[in-house]
Amino acid sequence: MDAIAQFATPAVDVTPEGSDYETVRKVIEMITLDYRDQPSLDTIAAEIGQSPTQLQKLFTRWAGLSPKAFLQAVTIDHAKRLLGQEGLPLLETSYEVGLSGPGRLHDLFVTHEAMSPGEWKAKGGGLTIRYGFHPSPFGIALVMATDRGLSGLAFADQGGEQEALDDMTRRWPNATYVEDRAATEPYVARVFDRSKWLCDRPLRVVLIGTDFQVRVWQSLLKIPYGKAVTYSDVANDIGQPTANRAVGAAVGANPISFVVPCHRAVARNGALTGYHWGLTRKRAMLGWETGD
Repeated sequence: MDAIAQFATPAVDVTPEGSDYETVRKVIEMITLDYRDQPSLDTIAAEIGQSPTQLQKLFTRWAGLSPKAFLQAVTIDHAKRLLGQEGLPLLETSYEVGLSGPGRLHDLFVTHEAMSPGEWKAKGGGLTIRYGFHPSPFGIALVMATDRGLSGLAFADQGGEQEALDDMTRRWPNATYVEDRAATEPYVARVFDRSKWLCDRPLRVVLIGTDFQVRVWQSLLKIPYGKAVTYSDVANDIGQPTANRAVGAAVGANPISFVVPCHRAVARNGALTGYHWGLTRKRAMLGWETGD
């Protein structure tokens, strides 16, 4: 029995009574029944009669995960059933579980965390980053990973491997780099084989950058698969509507290309504009996605 089923239908209820438990019970019930509406933390808190911060701390302490994480777990559980047991197409499944489309469903299969400001200021000090070069649909891929997950994905043409490696290592000059193709091979299989975008084994990525950069990269993760947005859209999403130029710089500095989809950001007039790994590669990525 999985964790969600244990929450929903315990064999014996041994949880002590009390106001905290009653609050958690109501939240679990609300999420389980209303997951198609994808209720926000603010919505759930208003329904329960607590502040979002108070509810977040209480639920996490009791359940071991946040309300949002529990909502995602419930959503994925239903999506797996619809895709597997009932054989629904991806698009119909996405709408059935209350998501905007297949791109949003895929977002749930990628989980991310950011390094702390202190770790960023150390420029990678104390980090061991393993790397390897691998063939990919978009040329030679340089894959980099820490113990926490995928931390870098760059591209190179034949003969440009060292240039790509130098570009990436300059971002975190104090890290220790170890060439380890065996360690990075599994990431290549997960990233470029869509059949392995599995909801029960989300790909973990580690964002190593400034607070502003991380916010931009997190916004990029919201762009639906096969779609594109403008730099202005990203600036508005992070609450910095006048920061188009800074957003463009952060997009260009994205260390995990393709997975954090900086190729889906375009100019206001729709032009593809620059791409750190070449416009030809950007066009190939967008074509690969829209041709799905």
